[in-house]
Amino acid sequence: MARRPNIVLILADDLGFSDLGCYGGEIATPNLDRLAAGGMRFTHFYNNAVCVATRASLLTGQYCHRVGQGLGARLRAGANNVTFAELLRDAGYRTLMSGKWHSGQHPGELPVDRGFDRYWGLIDGGSNYFNPGVRRPGEPEPVHKAPGDYRLWGDDRRLTRPFTPDDPDFYITDSFSERAVSFLDGHGRDERPFLLYLAYTAPHFPLHAPAEEIARYQGRYRIGWDELRRRRHQRLCELGLVEERWGMSERDEGCGTWEEAHDKQRWDRKMAVYAAMVDRMDQGIGRVLDKIRDLGKEQDTLVLFLSDNGGCGEHIDNSPDRMPGTVDTYATVDAPWANASNTPFRKYKVFDHEGGIATPLIAHWPAAVEAGAINHEVGHVVDFLPTFAELAGADYPDHYRGSPIASADGISLAPLLRGESRSSHPYLCWELNGCRAVRRGRWKAVSMGPPRWYAGHRFPPGRDGWELYDMERDRCETNDLAAGHPHLVQELDALWRGWYEACRRDQRRAQPRAAAAAG
Repeated sequence: MARRPNIVLILADDLGFSDLGCYGGEIATPNLDRLAAGGMRFTHFYNNAVCVATRASLLTGQYCHRVGQGLGARLRAGANNVTFAELLRDAGYRTLMSGKWHSGQHPGELPVDRGFDRYWGLIDGGSNYFNPGVRRPGEPEPVHKAPGDYRLWGDDRRLTRPFTPDDPDFYITDSFSERAVSFLDGHGRDERPFLLYLAYTAPHFPLHAPAEEIARYQGRYRIGWDELRRRRHQRLCELGLVEERWGMSERDEGCGTWEEAHDKQRWDRKMAVYAAMVDRMDQGIGRVLDKIRDLGKEQDTLVLFLSDNGGCGEHIDNSPDRMPGTVDTYATVDAPWANASNTPFRKYKVFDHEGGIATPLIAHWPAAVEAGAINHEVGHVVDFLPTFAELAGADYPDHYRGSPIASADGISLAPLLRGESRSSHPYLCWELNGCRAVRRGRWKAVSMGPPRWYAGHRFPPGRDGWELYDMERDRCETNDLAAGHPHLVQELDALWRGWYEACRRDQRRAQPRAAAAAG
């Protein structure tokens, strides 16, 4: 085993399971593809289906409901959790973060309050990529999710809203990459190991990308989403990342055929911009990897890459009279392309079907990880904190800053990185705004929750009951076995209910402590 490694955790936002070249996609991602070729790809790794909830679990090693986050956006110090940045800083690591935080914006909730020595980035959620603030001389009016919806930015402890960049060529993805490189340049040269958490907003809406990147993809998506799904599925099977016997889920019920689609030029443009955003992110990752190589630390650096949820099928278009991509537009990629991003799985972001919670995960560490390995073990974002603690030689505390800390829900991935076996999760659970899931071994029970509108489609009543799938034979969730296995459904239902109530109890116990710590 190598000495304590440097750790670089890279998180994409709203990226689908099959968007990367090394996961069957057609988008140019040469830097991530090289990481995959020289490292390990996971096929059964899970997130929490939405940005905030995934970040809570990723940072703390606990289920998001245990630390007080479902759709809320506060990760408070003084409660029942400790972050991996706090653990590693106490273990002697330099802790750096660039990118999207989305885990609270009040005192005690900022990155520098939760273990990071340095921070630059977006405290809130998504933002206009070219200008998060007010109009600058000589440019069109920046379009935001809502008029005046300026997101909060942080530079260590200094907060700014609205943040209007001076640089006319500002682009959020480049900014995050450049600041990560700057942090490494300033803090990565000594013998002290470093942790870098690089959390991109790409390819989260709005659809914005430099014109030269969009031009590389314009016209490529005239094949339509049905053909794109077929091609990606074929490549996934050839790569050994999915099993051919699973087949592929049907086109989502909220999506029409490509032949029925109106204004195919606009649809092609949407996916071209989305692809350009992923491409530009990969270029930035390449610059970060180059810096690590220049520092002479590539061999002893663990690099991890994943997404916070599946591709997003939400429909927003605040500039229908203009083609997406520029500062004066605000649009989403929409459900049909999101369905393709999540090939071969069902659903997308916010759902607990595989399309919402399955993520690519690449692990690259030349000193320990076998090149070209594919790992089919089931894992979850709660596993990162125990992994980092083990690799850093950091003890997980039962108290931190005077508060009792709940046990971590994750299991270290370190044995898998070494090519060894590890103890499996006895089960995993999810819940998001009524969507529910529980996976135990080969069996998964999942529910869509109450009636709702999402992605321009109404999911009717009667969808809140459990569906049951055999993940070994049918990971694409096409054959519901619930009617034939009522006792198994009851067992999984009881398991999920016990988990949910336990998480809520822990959260309620932690709330008074967090409030007291906030002062």
